[in-house]
Amino acid sequence: MTQQLNTQVFAYAKQLADSAFKAQSVALKGLEKVAELQIKALEKQAEAASSFISDAFETRDIDGLRSLWEKATAASRENAERAVAVTQEIIAVTQKTAESLSALAQEQQQAANDAVVAPVKKAAAAAK
Repeated sequence: MTQQLNTQVFAYAKQLADSAFKAQSVALKGLEKVAELQIKALEKQAEAASSFISDAFETRDIDGLRSLWEKATAASRENAERAVAVTQEIIAVTQKTAESLSALAQEQQQAANDAVVAPVKKAAAAAK
């Protein structure tokens, strides 16, 4: 009886460790994708800012200042649009990661249910 219980406990612990490893892997992949998206957005924003600053240093007259003002509003709009697009991509990645983690949790729950039901069925069959 004790041997049977130990076997079941060790099997469940191994299954739990495997599921935790899979969950950590899924979560880290999601974090990696989010970080990659944020870094790309930051690079684009830095490029736009450096371009704007170089244009600002080259401005020498009122017409150049007007042109710079238009570039500033266009750059602000592009940055806002880029931020919204990146946020939507991050939400999509987060949602996909959450769905994967939910599927892993359901697999773990089903495996635990099966591990409990199998010995009971075996014992019931042996009792008949």
